[in-house]
Amino acid sequence: MKNQGYDYLKKVTAVDYGDRLEVVYIVYDTARRREEVVGVRLEPESPEIVTVMNIYKAADWYEREMSEMFGIRILGRKADRLLLEKWNGKGTPLRKSFGWGKPYERRGGG
Repeated sequence: MKNQGYDYLKKVTAVDYGDRLEVVYIVYDTARRREEVVGVRLEPESPEIVTVMNIYKAADWYEREMSEMFGIRILGRKADRLLLEKWNGKGTPLRKSFGWGKPYERRGGG
């Protein structure tokens, strides 16, 4: 996409459809003022995808969020600290299987 003029990465996110995960990239061509949405399907049992940071530097935080919140392994990246420092890092809260409303372990005293 970058070779076709899409020089700006607007967003990277993931969607959990229950039976599969999808990583969604929104890229923008600033010269022609056009946008494209590209989706990549992943298996929910062992989701992994190659980093696009070598193409779009803006993918850094988006990929970290997908890794932390959806449990997607980003190949070609080193492990970073958690984005949400007070969260215990257990589970994948943006996956449908997370189990919201169930008791969870809290760190700290508050």
